Amino acid sequence: MTLQTPQPPPSALRAVLAALSSPTALRQPGAAAPRSTASALLPAHPLAVHQLPPGTTTARALAAAPRTGWRFLVKHGTVVVAAAEVVRSAEGHTFAHFAAGPYPDSTVRALAEAWQLVQQRRTAYQPRLLSMPDHYATALWLHATDADPAGDLLLPLAPAPLGITAHRAYPAGELLTLLGRPTPRVTAVA
Repeated sequence: MTLQTPQPPPSALRAVLAALSSPTALRQPGAAAPRSTASALLPAHPLAVHQLPPGTTTARALAAAPRTGWRFLVKHGTVVVAAAEVVRSAEGHTFAHFAAGPYPDSTVRALAEAWQLVQQRRTAYQPRLLSMPDHYATALWLHATDADPAGDLLLPLAPAPLGITAHRAYPAGELLTLLGRPTPRVTAVA
């Protein structure tokens, strides 16, 4: 089928555009790559960011994960150099931070894999980002728009938690179950 990417609210787009033109925002630690470019930076591939509530272990419960903001990939020409995140605020949306490191590149890779994956399915999906702070992880969440939430897929971004394969498409319930298992303790041998 296809990916149905929703348009971000105008206040989210305004917030990220203001940050990209703000010398103060571009001095943040995560903004080293955008700061080093001499030409225009453009926001691309907006994804709604949802946060996994603690204790969520089923795909049905995942459907209620609250949206906390939007993340945009920041492009310099055709190259993604960072990500910019905006969060909900009283004014609509406010710039939160830039992110560099492995997540922007991993997001690009996961989106490309998602496009290939959905071509083989009969369901339409909405790509989202799922922040999983209790697991120190983020995943591309392919939400089945016209189907049961049990059809949702999660592609963990790299780096993924121990025991989880980055960029593998997991049925949402399967990944949440894996994440809910206690992790083995590593003990030092003296």
